Amino acid sequence: MSYSLFIEVRTDKELGKLPQDAQDRIDEAIDDLADDPKPPASRKLQGREGYRLRVGDYRVLYAVDDTEMRVIVTRVGHRKNVYR
Repeated sequence: MSYSLFIEVRTDKELGKLPQDAQDRIDEAIDDLADDPKPPASRKLQGREGYRLRVGDYRVLYAVDDTEMRVIVTRVGHRKNVYR
């Protein structure tokens, strides 16, 4: 059973500002989260709720709601800016 994906409006705008090749790789990584929301490559965030997934120099920050079977993507951006 796969999880539902939700992308916040702010996150969708952030994604649209990235280079097209990065957008394609990030879209694919986000789609994969529906099947496996906690892949081995993801890491639990320290100091805040959620997880992060590396996609080259970019990061996808997201939360997992296991009770409702959904993944909420909260931030997408370059690794030097995404945590701010």
